[in-house]
Amino acid sequence: MEWEFTAEDVVKGRTGYDLADFRHGLAEEVRQNTGGDGDAFIRTYHLIYDLCYALSTSKDLEAHLAAYAYDPPTVQFLRELAPVMSANVEMLGAILQRQIMDRVEDGMPLENAISEVADWHKQTVAEHPPAVH
Repeated sequence: MEWEFTAEDVVKGRTGYDLADFRHGLAEEVRQNTGGDGDAFIRTYHLIYDLCYALSTSKDLEAHLAAYAYDPPTVQFLRELAPVMSANVEMLGAILQRQIMDRVEDGMPLENAISEVADWHKQTVAEHPPAVH
């Protein structure tokens, strides 16, 4: 994806770009590359989003890929895609960091803010799956 602002702009709150915007943009990008097939779109979207989330939260690529060890083609796909997703990983990390900073600025201890943002993210993703067109 491409933006007219930087991840730093998101972290510093100079833009209102948020998780919903990111997920929508990623869904559109995946939709363009999967030809609109509903099942392929959903599977590919979740694989790519989960990769971006794992890497944006400092999870090691190999540790993330270990969950797919039963499926070597998926491992290869994600391994090849990881470098291409670096800007998306950075932007998603910035969105999450901004969420943490908002809570800390409101007086929440850092550890609590990190935990709350992880819970918020999990709930948001579960409640708002990407739309299949």
